[in-house]
Amino acid sequence: MKTEELLTGPHQVILERWISCAPFEKLLGIEILEARNGQSYLTMPFVYHLAQGKGVIHGGAIVTLADTSVAMAIKSILPPDSRFGTISLNAKFLGPVTKGVLSARAEVKLLDDRLVQGSAMVFDEEDTLVMRFSALFKLGREVKISTPRLGE
Repeated sequence: MKTEELLTGPHQVILERWISCAPFEKLLGIEILEARNGQSYLTMPFVYHLAQGKGVIHGGAIVTLADTSVAMAIKSILPPDSRFGTISLNAKFLGPVTKGVLSARAEVKLLDDRLVQGSAMVFDEEDTLVMRFSALFKLGREVKISTPRLGE
């Protein structure tokens, strides 16, 4: 496809529900199995188009699963249509993935009125931990939530 044929935005994205996958997450095959009370459980199949050159899953795909898992945990404690975004993240890869379905479990804690700390663990289909993930998210100024802060 030629560059001039690409629709490069801006794009209007309308989600099916508040807690649902965006187009990129759908492209990766991510499924939300649970998101409530600041926790989430998501899965993603390792399909061919997620492989890097040596036949293992691309690290960026795993990071996307973990980041999305934390985002869904955040959505579970926010009012619908609240604005927020990842401002920093750290991923520690613990082993390669060559097949199967990955799962991510995440949890979040409110640090102050606008900062949310999230963590996720990603497992392969044999339930082996393959990545630890942590991230900091910032809420939009207009977002108001009533949930305990870290340490309360």
